[in-house]
Amino acid sequence: MAIQSVADLRVKIFADGADLEGMLRMYAKPWIQGFTTNPTLMRKAGVTDYKAFAERVVAAIPDRPISFGALSDELDEMERHAREIATWGSNLYVKVPITNTRGESTLDLCRRLTDDGVKLNVTALLTLDQVRGAADALAGGAPAYVSIFAGRIADTGIDPVPVMSEALEILAKAPHAELIWASPREVLNIIQAHCIGCHVITVTNDLLAKLDLLGTDLTAYSLDTVRMFHRDAVASGYIL
Repeated sequence: MAIQSVADLRVKIFADGADLEGMLRMYAKPWIQGFTTNPTLMRKAGVTDYKAFAERVVAAIPDRPISFGALSDELDEMERHAREIATWGSNLYVKVPITNTRGESTLDLCRRLTDDGVKLNVTALLTLDQVRGAADALAGGAPAYVSIFAGRIADTGIDPVPVMSEALEILAKAPHAELIWASPREVLNIIQAHCIGCHVITVTNDLLAKLDLLGTDLTAYSLDTVRMFHRDAVASGYIL
């Protein structure tokens, strides 16, 4: 059955961003069920004080999951960051990358943290071997997310749908861990995530704005496109 509106979606939609005003606009929408951010988005948004920004976000959004990442590249310091971030709010999930920048695995760290009740968002995964490692590390632990950057997989010319489908099967051994379809490139990815039974998809505000197009009649949409071209031609003052 075709998806006609957001209400038809089974996949949970998390808003991905780092602008508090934009996050609050999304918070007003009941179908936004969580939030993620990262240092790249925060830097673009002009955030200068990481902890202060996180505390403002948690105070404004206390009842939906929010992911903030550990900042250090050193595993010991990453662990300290993770444990501190976890104290900022009961709805916080700590983002820990699957490796540091030297390719050193964080899975032992993830195991210690999850066993101690720290809710994690293991992030930046692109391979099924990484998913297997994450599933083993998180099994029996605290609630967690596993974020596969499906959009980046697609950017390499590989169809992410089979990867995400198999990842769901792998994560069955860690039932407290939910799969996140990260870095979607188009609304179609939200439908794909819905169809395979993916638990969560993270969506930026510009892509969220396109969700109003769900269920749009394509003939009418074609006419709108023709009208747009004509309107811009007239406005340009072009003559032949």
